[in-house]
Amino acid sequence: MKTIIKLILTALAVIIIAKFLPGVSIDDSLTTPLIVALVLAVLNVLVKPLLIILTLPITILTLGLFLLVVNALIILLADKLIDGFGVSSIWTAILFSILLSILQSIFHSLIKEEKK
Repeated sequence: MKTIIKLILTALAVIIIAKFLPGVSIDDSLTTPLIVALVLAVLNVLVKPLLIILTLPITILTLGLFLLVVNALIILLADKLIDGFGVSSIWTAILFSILLSILQSIFHSLIKEEKK
């Protein structure tokens, strides 16, 4: 149940970001943001660890800042896999990644406060 709620909140964050961030487009259906959230979750579990291992030297040299590029690559890969979801550039993907992390943190903190 907790995973489903997190996926729904991530889908909501994707909708919000797509409305306000130029360069990010998503179609008007309700299923596409859910598919984006699901694909991002799967890519983060399967592909991201491999990318982190492959880019470990540059990540260490940049004190972890290169992880923003890794996150952007995951988002660009999701863009290629999903019809109805588009990100125009690597810079937009980096900004999308930062905003998605911020919104997810806010949403998850709200869920934790409701349980108390």
